[in-house]
Amino acid sequence: MSPLSKERLKQIRGERREQIKNAALAAFARHGFAGTRTSMIAAEAGISEGLIYRYYRSKDELYTEIVGELLEAADAELQLLGQSPLPPFELIRTLTRNMLDENNRNAFRLVLQARRADRIPDGVRELLARYSEDALIDRLVPVYVRGQQSGQFADGDPRQLLAWYFTVINSLILQDPGKDAHGLPPADMLMRMLAGPS
Repeated sequence: MSPLSKERLKQIRGERREQIKNAALAAFARHGFAGTRTSMIAAEAGISEGLIYRYYRSKDELYTEIVGELLEAADAELQLLGQSPLPPFELIRTLTRNMLDENNRNAFRLVLQARRADRIPDGVRELLARYSEDALIDRLVPVYVRGQQSGQFADGDPRQLLAWYFTVINSLILQDPGKDAHGLPPADMLMRMLAGPS
């Protein structure tokens, strides 16, 4: 049997890192940074705990990398909001659906928990300072104003209305989905909070 090529070894290492990060994302979202142990991440990934340390020096490094990647991806998405051809109502409805989608919820939950946690790595604290919690609202205010002008959204202070709306969305994301028999409300129901008079 021939030895693995350098390219294949690099691919395997990349796949293993992704496996560890995906497991860590689920564990951190479920238990928070302080409540997650590397043994829990290993169990989630189906690997030995020692294997994590072949790829990451510490839980802090792993957590910092995940938060950094999530914040960078969110910032890139936010930059595209103002350029979207979607009507304002559809744009915010799509964003709401994406935030509440089961496949995305852990990522949003992890970042929200990081913003509220007392004990997080210094690197994460620096990342959170760089990527403001108000960035979403800042980028959506012009979209909301366009929606008000076209009658899609309720009158009022756009910043305040959006802040209230996303406070509700964030609260839903932070809920334990397994403990609510009714699940999360659909985006269309939540959008009624923003809709103008019909």
